[in-house]
Amino acid sequence: MDMRLELVPLPTRDVDRSKRFYVDQVGFHLDHDVEPGNGMRIVQLTPPGSACSVVVGVGMGTADAPPVQGLHLVVDDVEAARELLRSNDVDVSEVSDMGGGVRYAYFSDPDGNSWALQEIRR
Repeated sequence: MDMRLELVPLPTRDVDRSKRFYVDQVGFHLDHDVEPGNGMRIVQLTPPGSACSVVVGVGMGTADAPPVQGLHLVVDDVEAARELLRSNDVDVSEVSDMGGGVRYAYFSDPDGNSWALQEIRR
């Protein structure tokens, strides 16, 4: 039996701000932005090359949910990914070499959901 992680909900206080951050600054693809009714809004975004998306919105989950920590975006070149994000005004940490060909850089969205850019050299 397959089990695929395909959607991760992220808490947000401002859906439009989150949408701008992920699309305009981080480079995620906007899959859809829908308002199915009853005050609900769902914005689904996918990192380039990923089979897993994130969703932000209104009327889903609890409004005061804590930020999601430690999401990983696996990249071929952490330096290049870091520079791309920095060129789009994303505050990204310096690259940390963890040894064994593993390197990381970190950033957070405006709501404190945290991300790691992970490079594993094989």
